[in-house]
Amino acid sequence: MTSTLETTVVDLATTSVRELNAELHAPKATHYAVEHPQGAHALAAGVATPITVDIHGHAGYYAAGMNDGGTITVHGNAGTGVAENMMSGLVRVTGDASQSAGATAHGGLLVIEGSASMRCGISMKGVDIVVGGDIGPMSAFMAQAGRLVVCGDAGADLGDSIYEARIYVRGSVASLGADCVEKEVREEHRAELRQLLAAAGMPHDPGEFRRYGSARRLYHFTSGNTY
Repeated sequence: MTSTLETTVVDLATTSVRELNAELHAPKATHYAVEHPQGAHALAAGVATPITVDIHGHAGYYAAGMNDGGTITVHGNAGTGVAENMMSGLVRVTGDASQSAGATAHGGLLVIEGSASMRCGISMKGVDIVVGGDIGPMSAFMAQAGRLVVCGDAGADLGDSIYEARIYVRGSVASLGADCVEKEVREEHRAELRQLLAAAGMPHDPGEFRRYGSARRLYHFTSGNTY
């Protein structure tokens, strides 16, 4: 590791991911630049302080997992489970993300400037996810809370078995999953879309999006289910 007055540079050609994450868990600096990541897994996992981490290159599985307050940018593509179980903070991917982006995340903002693969936002529990491109099938499966904004198209079975998360899609939707329906877009929804798009740096008009959510038919008790 090398340091300047403002930035600590970590070169993964000579430093292990274990050493990197140990430093980020007890940081001595406020800004880290990670060089030569070469698709390594679990980069910047478990950050729990408001530091800034710039990963200059592609990341493997579970980059920025469990983030709780950090501002982490992957300047490239990210593998499976980026920002998985994030609690707070900001994670940004300037390229594309593989499957299960933002899985089970409780809070914070995940921005994917490119497209995301299948199961984006699976079981999300309060996170906000903004995708600049398309998302794959089974996205927002069992999504419990939070907002998923898709500036492109959505794959099949969007929002299958969804609870109370809200989904906004600018493009087409291949099909909706069980208990997911299109809903009215009111001014309150356009206002939150405007805020989310601004935070993500996306230039789109909130009026171009459609809203989807739960029909609330699956998770309510009825006497007919007592047999």
